[in-house]
Amino acid sequence: MVRAKSWILKKHFEGFPKSSDFELKEVELPKIKDGEVLLQTVFLSVDPYMRPYSRRYMKEGDIMIGGVVAKVVESKNPTYPVGAFVVSNAGWTTHFISSGKGLQLMLREWPEKLPRSLALGTIGMPGLTAYFGLLEVCRMKPGETVLVTAAAGAVGSVVGQIAKIKGSKVVGCAGSDEKVAYLKQLGFDETFNYKTIGSLEEALKKASPDGYDCYFDNVGGEFSSVVLNQMKKYGRIAVCGAISLYNDTVEQKGNYVQIPMIFQELCMEGFIVSRWDNRREEGLKALLKWVEEGKIKCPEHVTEGFGNMPAAFMGLLKGENTGKAIIKV
Repeated sequence: MVRAKSWILKKHFEGFPKSSDFELKEVELPKIKDGEVLLQTVFLSVDPYMRPYSRRYMKEGDIMIGGVVAKVVESKNPTYPVGAFVVSNAGWTTHFISSGKGLQLMLREWPEKLPRSLALGTIGMPGLTAYFGLLEVCRMKPGETVLVTAAAGAVGSVVGQIAKIKGSKVVGCAGSDEKVAYLKQLGFDETFNYKTIGSLEEALKKASPDGYDCYFDNVGGEFSSVVLNQMKKYGRIAVCGAISLYNDTVEQKGNYVQIPMIFQELCMEGFIVSRWDNRREEGLKALLKWVEEGKIKCPEHVTEGFGNMPAAFMGLLKGENTGKAIIKV
């Protein structure tokens, strides 16, 4: 029999998550039935969305949500043979049984030289978020100026690189000098550390005196209120995340958006990447091609050990990662 270890949401987060909000449990899995597969997790993902989603979609006692790359170790389902690798939203667990529902076989074209962890990052959900958010929501065109917040993260780093591939000027901001330097290595045209600048408005104007055509918003809050006044006429804003608000216990009082929205005739749209599930393979193949061609670099922040998942998650929310945060079991 296989014993599965799982991290449980013991208590809903109040403010910033604490170690005591999690509990590690171990259970013995039953034998698989016809049509089922037994999977062993190889890589796990930690992402900012887990913070607000846990409150909205989880009960206390549930396994923490999240994506994994897993290997089929036993199978009674011909679609998923032993040895196959899949992507699943199985959550924070070392082993699980599936009927096949929700499993996605990794691309057949996946090259051996690429780590399979990229299926949780650049060639996975975060990469698809960048791809569709920039090209479908922002509707970016060559020659435009794109602003990306949390630009050294899993989504932002890919947004900036796709924008460069498509012929845009890209401005990125991050929370440390090391991250800012890394954005330069990725090809961002202008960068700044939002924690050390004197004035956000002045930093934005210096990076692009004429303003911004597209804003890929990963942070929300006061930062984004300032950005609205820097948008060009008919600018487009893709609201992907609001990490600056996730851990607040008291709701922030921001500026009202209507005045800049009206006079600059802006378009602001929130989105969740699952909207384009029917085009998933298109996006993944495009991202894989750019990675293979060296046009997209894939920074990863890898933590070893399943037992370190809560610490890795809290580190992510503190901004300790550059690129995609991954746990290697």
